[in-house]
Amino acid sequence: MRIKSAVYTRQRKKKIFRFAKGYYAAKKNRWRMVKQQVEKSLAYSYVGRKDKKSNFRTLWIIRINAASRQHNISYSSFMLGLKRSNVRINRKLLSEIAILDTVAFNKLVNIAKQSTLLTN
Repeated sequence: MRIKSAVYTRQRKKKIFRFAKGYYAAKKNRWRMVKQQVEKSLAYSYVGRKDKKSNFRTLWIIRINAASRQHNISYSSFMLGLKRSNVRINRKLLSEIAILDTVAFNKLVNIAKQSTLLTN
């Protein structure tokens, strides 16, 4: 019997076997196991890319909170003060400023404190 799709089947399988390189035991060299594991790994990597964004946002908030508490202001009142004074800086940039440029962060804290005092 003549097989017409052998080359294409082999190419498709080789691509998936390349993904499975480095996997443990039969998950790297048995077709059914490779197919299942690669599919599961790709699903996990998709979810991981989404989780990474949340993890970084959490890290930035922790850094901003630590830096703002050194200036005797909580994270929530600091962010509220910035929002009320129309300072639009995202959390990533705020955390970088808190780490690298303490003078600029101190000015931002003063702006936030003034706006919270004015409204209270």
